Amino acid sequence: MADDETVLYELLDEGTIARITLNRPETRNAQNRIMLVALDAAFLRAEEDDQVRVVILAGAGPTFSSGHDFMWDWRPENNDHPTYRGNGGTRLKMESLMLQEWHYYFQNTLRWRNLRKITVAQVQGGVYSAALMLMWACDLVVAAEGTRFADMVGNRFGVCGVEYFAHPWELGPRKTKELMLTGDSIDADEAYELGMVNKVFPAHELEARTLELARRIAKVPTMAALLVKEAVNQTVDIQGFHNSLHACFTLHELNHAYWRGVTEADDPCGTPEFGLPAWDAFPPILPAVRDLAEAPPPSKRA
Repeated sequence: MADDETVLYELLDEGTIARITLNRPETRNAQNRIMLVALDAAFLRAEEDDQVRVVILAGAGPTFSSGHDFMWDWRPENNDHPTYRGNGGTRLKMESLMLQEWHYYFQNTLRWRNLRKITVAQVQGGVYSAALMLMWACDLVVAAEGTRFADMVGNRFGVCGVEYFAHPWELGPRKTKELMLTGDSIDADEAYELGMVNKVFPAHELEARTLELARRIAKVPTMAALLVKEAVNQTVDIQGFHNSLHACFTLHELNHAYWRGVTEADDPCGTPEFGLPAWDAFPPILPAVRDLAEAPPPSKRA
């Protein structure tokens, strides 16, 4: 699969708006290495283009993104991608994993968060685990009604979150603990109440309404728009956001090292013999409910 097939790039409104679309709908836009490299190139292309004022990040099909494509990345036959021959890819065991994840999961997300353009995530369906990283790297988030947000790596893999651990900043500390420990999801309305989502639109209006918002932002003088972004980003960085991301990335890699030591295998996650579900027996993603006594039966909540 060629790079330009996994990520689409188009210019709108005489080049003032760039729309980047994740384009693996058959896998619910699972992020393999090919897609992530192409996505980085697309973001940098938009950043380089002085005509572009706003960048929209969307996902083709019914799901924005289901997260990282471990089934692709962990297959030996796919290790011939050029990115596995550098940036730590040829080092041994945990050093290789740590350096590769630092470059292709952590630093790239930081780079997109700091892009010199205003970015808008347009999300629908499921936004799961590593998909949260892509969404949170954007300045604004627009969601379709019915969108679900969840990070299931804790109850499915025994790992303490994804590499770009912005969860406490986006969800708040207690909600983060709840969702990470249960693997439950929140919907677009609750995400809006938490301030994680800016706008919620009917699904059939999502694309048009996101473009409408981007057009409004594109009218703001570019210097003013950039400094608004910088003022907010620098404020949360002074509060500890940047340092906390780095600290939590280290904890993430420690978690991987723990499982490799316990399982005595190359798998950086927990396995069924240690209480984690098998790949074909993952628990359903249930909606987080405010009153457990009012929760519907699991069969109706899946």
